[in-house]
Amino acid sequence: MAKDMTVGRPFPTLFKFAMPMVLGNLFQQLYNVVDSMVVGNFVGEDALAAVGTTTSITFLFIAVAIGMGIGCSVVISQLFGAKHIDTMKSAISTSLLSMFALGAFLSLLGLAAHRLILTWLSVPENIFEDAAAYLRIYCMGLIFLFMYNILNSVFNALGESRFPLLFLTLSSLLNVILDLYFVIRLEMGVPGVAWATLIAQGTSAMLSFFVLMRHFKRIETTEKPKLFDGRLLARMFRLAVPTTIQQSIVSLGLVFVQGLVNGYGSVVIAGYTAATKIDTIAINPMVQVGNAVSTFTAQNMGAGKTERVKSGLVSGLIISAGISLSLAAILFFFGESFLNAFMDSKKSVDAIRFGIDYIHVVSAFYVLMGTMNVFNGVLRGAGDMRVFMAATLTNFSLRVVCAHLFSASAMGPAGIWWSIPIGWGVGALISGTRFASGKWKTKKLIGVEE
Repeated sequence: MAKDMTVGRPFPTLFKFAMPMVLGNLFQQLYNVVDSMVVGNFVGEDALAAVGTTTSITFLFIAVAIGMGIGCSVVISQLFGAKHIDTMKSAISTSLLSMFALGAFLSLLGLAAHRLILTWLSVPENIFEDAAAYLRIYCMGLIFLFMYNILNSVFNALGESRFPLLFLTLSSLLNVILDLYFVIRLEMGVPGVAWATLIAQGTSAMLSFFVLMRHFKRIETTEKPKLFDGRLLARMFRLAVPTTIQQSIVSLGLVFVQGLVNGYGSVVIAGYTAATKIDTIAINPMVQVGNAVSTFTAQNMGAGKTERVKSGLVSGLIISAGISLSLAAILFFFGESFLNAFMDSKKSVDAIRFGIDYIHVVSAFYVLMGTMNVFNGVLRGAGDMRVFMAATLTNFSLRVVCAHLFSASAMGPAGIWWSIPIGWGVGALISGTRFASGKWKTKKLIGVEE
């Protein structure tokens, strides 16, 4: 099952590994997008706004799950590249147990605080109860979300990205079917799409677990691995926490500016909701290319092949540039058509206008976003977390500060859109400068005692 990325030509190796990751993550993002499309078309604009106002929170949960999984996978990838199989199996079991516990904790926290969170986000009264119902049910399924993502990360760490794609394809189709059945046939409204998401995510997590356990038992070791290793967990968290913050930047940015958007009323919220869902789908391929570069880097760092990492970086930049330019062109010319899928083009003219403005501004800078993620992928895979963290926090801080400053000026809500590429550009400059210095090469193997 495992794929060794320390051998073979870097470009085709990285491309074949990254594409299933890109497609798989797109399917994962489609959960919330399909929910919005169904309620927007079959329930109404207020229902779309209700689901949309929870997006910043649900995407934050997804980003935390993905970030924690990637942080763990870097350690597993480096151990796999170094052929420390016994320790690698201990890292895998430690990751699974830890993520289960984290998912359970956040689920309970979300159930207890979901109404308080929505109040803090200044959710309008006319959509508050629907938003609360959606977020409450979503939080009930967080264990499934977290377990799927760590299982996905383990598969990716071993160079196997096909299984996650297969499971997400099946569960995404199930989500669409259940969305339509619960909303149209049973007339459950917003709670219906939330239950559909929970059931589909649970199915994906269970399938992934059973398949991984079957392959896990086939990996031969010289000694019996530990079921849980606290030292390995500490090493994984050293990577997982900064990675989680990095993966959460889009979601954290949404959370910190959602209050600004809510202040402009339900029309702007609806346009912003539809536009950010399209934008999130569009930028995730570049995020996943960066994650693929991270695994490629980690395996080769574990094998001591630092020069091969440079070829992986160049390959990642080429793949990311091709994707980002293509998506920018598609959204520039056909962005309005995508927005019409979320709203009635005749009844929601103003909301669509705000959405188009957002898409045109942000998509023009997708190349910057892709470049930043590829450089970040190398730093993360090499374990160079201080500079990685600096680039990440600078990106986030600039976006939040500029959004507040610009939106308070004559720019209005458009100031929020323009803050995003500013953060990307500075983040890319910091991580790119670090790579050019070559200091990332000096990082030691993570997960093995010196």
